[in-house]
Amino acid sequence: MLTLSEAGVIALIEQEETFECRLDDGSLTLKIEEYVPFLCTAIHQGHRLRTELVSVCQLSAKERRFEEDPYTADLISSMPVTLVAEDSRYEYDLNRPLSQCIYQKAWGKKVWKKRLSDAQVARSHDKHRCFYRILDVLIGKLQQKFRGCIVFDVHSYNYQRLASGGPTFNLGTEQIDMERWGSVVKRFQRLLGQMQLPNIQVVAALNEVFYGRGYLIGHINGEFESTLVLPTEVKKVFMDELSGELFPLVLDEMKDGTKRAIAETAAFFARRHTRKTRARHQDMLSTTLDPAIVEVDSQLYRLARGVETLQYINPINIPHEKKHFFAQNGNYRPAFTYRQLNIDPYQFREKLYRLPVDDIRDVGIQQMYRQVVNTFADKIDMLVSIGSEQFIYNSLRYYGEPSEKDLANARFLLYASPLVEEDEAQDIRPDEMVAYFQDIARQWNLDCKIETSSRLVAAAMVNNARRTLLIRRDARVSRTELQALAHHELGVHMVTTLNALRQPLKVFSLGLPSNTVAQEGLAILCEYLSGNMTLGRLKELALRVIAVDQMIRDGDFRQTFYMLTEQYRMDRNSAFRLATRVHRGGGFTKDYLYLRGLHNALGIYQEEDITGLFIGKTGFANLTLINELMARGILEKPVYMPECLGNIRPSSEVLGYLVASIR
Repeated sequence: MLTLSEAGVIALIEQEETFECRLDDGSLTLKIEEYVPFLCTAIHQGHRLRTELVSVCQLSAKERRFEEDPYTADLISSMPVTLVAEDSRYEYDLNRPLSQCIYQKAWGKKVWKKRLSDAQVARSHDKHRCFYRILDVLIGKLQQKFRGCIVFDVHSYNYQRLASGGPTFNLGTEQIDMERWGSVVKRFQRLLGQMQLPNIQVVAALNEVFYGRGYLIGHINGEFESTLVLPTEVKKVFMDELSGELFPLVLDEMKDGTKRAIAETAAFFARRHTRKTRARHQDMLSTTLDPAIVEVDSQLYRLARGVETLQYINPINIPHEKKHFFAQNGNYRPAFTYRQLNIDPYQFREKLYRLPVDDIRDVGIQQMYRQVVNTFADKIDMLVSIGSEQFIYNSLRYYGEPSEKDLANARFLLYASPLVEEDEAQDIRPDEMVAYFQDIARQWNLDCKIETSSRLVAAAMVNNARRTLLIRRDARVSRTELQALAHHELGVHMVTTLNALRQPLKVFSLGLPSNTVAQEGLAILCEYLSGNMTLGRLKELALRVIAVDQMIRDGDFRQTFYMLTEQYRMDRNSAFRLATRVHRGGGFTKDYLYLRGLHNALGIYQEEDITGLFIGKTGFANLTLINELMARGILEKPVYMPECLGNIRPSSEVLGYLVASIR
């Protein structure tokens, strides 16, 4: 952050430079990441009191803070243009005219022990004038550039002394020309009222507690004909107003909701009252990648890039244990061994939680990184416990378990009558698979390697770090299965691996929370859209759900194997592989997510554009944020896309019905 004089600040604004600074006297901070037709102010955020005034002030710091507006700067931190007052309103109140800006009494309490000297008063008046000179230049620039401007004047208020309790948000409109600006005011009120806060009923009202009679709006109305000011009072539900204790979860949700409400209102205003007639809410946000995001992202990647679950969870002695299991006619519990974890879990978690995530000002991005940090903390707990009884509990924490709805979907598919499908021989060998996938990779312009491996449970798996598709050395598949694998592994897993490498943020290579269900759901969806889905494949996914459920309830590899072979008539090799999938590590619950992921992916695909989900290892819940960041130019649009999305091949009507029936 720069330290600038008033003249320096004004010069940069006039030159239309982007910058962030603190005024050299410390009285305000100004951030301009992008010149947009609105700005946000927090003029009562500050708590600073000049040293010479502290000794003559009759009120304690706690008493002063009670009537100030803490955390209002946080509420607007995601916005591209913010002007924040750092001095206390008890030194001079920016929402009062110059002649009345220094309190003698405030809220029934005498402020000063003795009369302030003329020099002390003059110094406070100079700061008041300085703030408004800078504000006027800034609004003048925005109004000149866009023909109109909107100012979100954000305050907070104490509500416990009010008999009515007061609304969550109060817009004061007494000085607003409602005939001219009423539609914008109503839009902002409606968007604020739609906010969801934990255990709080949100109400947005007009003139219920405050009327917008402050000096800031009056001053701007007198100076700028085409600027709308929205005096916004926020009820202090995000903190204990008496003790000052913060409620972080409420503040985070309020920051996110405020960002959305301000951006959408600003876009609405811009379309009607400025030159930006096609403005979207994304156009009201910064296109600059905050250095704090880059720093967190780089540190996180250096720390977590080697933490890939399947590298550690796949047993390294599968062929030996399979041979022994069958030699004993299934009367043997496989003793799988695993690759050693080369990470100190304590140090890993300590470093995770030291990442400076709170330095990220954009609330959506900050929350995303917080979720990623928590996810990696859960993942390291799971990996540390591989091979122990504790593993299944950590797997349940990380992946969850099948719900009754998941089980009902699985049973529904398993009871489906056989279709008249060509019974293809599974005679394609690994060397043929490698050649086929290499050819497909060339056709789809995917720069990757294809290799075989003896350490896989699945027929194929993408190693993200190595950009390599691995083929199990004893795999045998049919032609349809081979084509489905191409769309699954190369068309989704490799596509998202390569797209992630093009992103300015490496978190999309590491994986967002719930990326497993998104990745597998999209991959199964592409099997379906490419015309390579079969009833046998759907039943295979259904059996994974059943096997996970049985493993959780019983915990015995042999029981899972016998259930699959005797009750569901699976062949011995397939049953062994599926039992291994769900029992590896000590109880791996991931496999039930494939069917759920297909349902979620299909639902989103039918409702909206899913392009953003392919920028890397994303999650369904992050699509809105990803679309916003792509629109802002912070994330790259995916270069690689699944081939099937541009060449959809319909499946049979019966398969379409079965897939659509998954709930």
